Amino acid sequence: MNCRVTELKHKDVINSYNGCKIGTVDDVEIDTKTAHVCSIIIYGNLRFFGLMGRHDDFVIPWELIEIIGEDAILVKCDHTKYTRARSNKFFKIFKVF
Repeated sequence: MNCRVTELKHKDVINSYNGCKIGTVDDVEIDTKTAHVCSIIIYGNLRFFGLMGRHDDFVIPWELIEIIGEDAILVKCDHTKYTRARSNKFFKIFKVF
């Protein structure tokens, strides 16, 4: 089965260990030298209706993806280990003043 990057976007990501939904694919990291997909990125949930930014993003390496289906992607990982801190640009603006 062939799949485009645009088809990956907005697919549900399900943890195969416990069956819980981690989120939906929001972005993809690609190695520009080898043209391979490195990982999928799931943006963190909004904090206080988006006014306080987002929680940390989940970055799941491509090797941990088990199956890419029609509507969902099964991954085999503990999603708490694969977080990336999100820079909070909102508060950086106010540090100037």
